[in-house]
Amino acid sequence: MVIKVYLATASGSTAIKKKQQDVVGFLEALKVDYTEFDIATNEENRMWMRENVPGEKKPTNGIPLPPQIFNDQNYCGDYDTFFNAKEDNEVFAFLGLAPPAGSKEAQLAEKALILQNGKDPEEHHKTSMKEPSEKEEEVEHKDDEEHPVTEDEGEQPVTEDEEEEPITEDEEEEPVTEEEEEEEPVTEDEEQGEAATES
Repeated sequence: MVIKVYLATASGSTAIKKKQQDVVGFLEALKVDYTEFDIATNEENRMWMRENVPGEKKPTNGIPLPPQIFNDQNYCGDYDTFFNAKEDNEVFAFLGLAPPAGSKEAQLAEKALILQNGKDPEEHHKTSMKEPSEKEEEVEHKDDEEHPVTEDEGEQPVTEDEEEEPITEDEEEEPVTEEEEEEEPVTEDEEQGEAATES
């Protein structure tokens, strides 16, 4: 989309020159691509501008004065509407363009969306990732009843990485009985004392 600014380079009016400079300067500051169409030196440009400004936007004499702003064939507005959009931080909306991320206009648009929807966009994203509803849980429960898991199905197959190496006889430990667990460990002094009593 091309922003078209219709202006008069050879205007005798200081007010018109100032308005044109204000529009062009602001578009350049915002780094908006635009094309200037001079109505003072090109009759086709003058006729196109006059024909494409909507009737309700034309002044009482029927001849719109520059600057007039278009987005391709779509009429955006004149200096006064541009100025109002500028004051309200809505220039991109006025031009029919998406505001760049992080711009003040983008932040205002996000706040307006929050007010309109009643939710922060991040909260909206979180609620869209909500817990399953009762109906969804019922469907899952029905599936469980129709296809009960048997003991065999519940066990996970062992992969090669998870397989244990066989235990050799040397590594094998004898099972410990309850009596052995309850016995206290014997110290060296006790062993010597038992050996002396046995002999």
